[in-house]
Amino acid sequence: MALSGLVLAGFVLGHMSGNLLMFKGPEAINAYAAWLHANKGLLWGARIVLVVSTLAHLWTGIQLTLENRASRDGGPAVDATRRATLSSRTMPYSGVVILAFAVFHLLHYTFRTVALGGVEFGDNVHGMLIAGFSSKPVAVFYIVSMILLCLHLSHGVSSVFQTLGLRNERWRARLDCLAQLYAWVVALGFISIPLAVLLGLLK
Repeated sequence: MALSGLVLAGFVLGHMSGNLLMFKGPEAINAYAAWLHANKGLLWGARIVLVVSTLAHLWTGIQLTLENRASRDGGPAVDATRRATLSSRTMPYSGVVILAFAVFHLLHYTFRTVALGGVEFGDNVHGMLIAGFSSKPVAVFYIVSMILLCLHLSHGVSSVFQTLGLRNERWRARLDCLAQLYAWVVALGFISIPLAVLLGLLK
């Protein structure tokens, strides 16, 4: 769980950083996309690692959810559940929505089969993103999904610290704060793009 979570957390940060090139203009984001596709070995290697990490994360997440439910018959487990944060309590549900969003996102921008009105943008990634987020339902779904991703990451990154043995009583509060900061930076970075399109700041 820790390794797959670290891989996916690193990916979303890198993906968000690349997406923010939208604010530098069409040339920057299109050149970045062209560079990725020119390095097919790197691109497909990353995709394989992501697929394996996602499957491993799903499998361990399902196992952990089932174990947690089995342990809630009473006693300390119930008390621990009551003390749990919103992020930890909603992990299974936010995970399902994020998975659905990831599938839609791939169909939307990678395979380009939905929500682009049948328009072929070729290598114009900037135009494709503007067209996609000009649809208010798509933009709202994206924003809501990123808020859920924030909740998911804030607990997940904190749990990784605990798995690695770093989240002791002395460092717990600081690491939890760091996890929340990371989660909000990623979520707000992603949200800024559809929000800017809806507000007419990106055209």
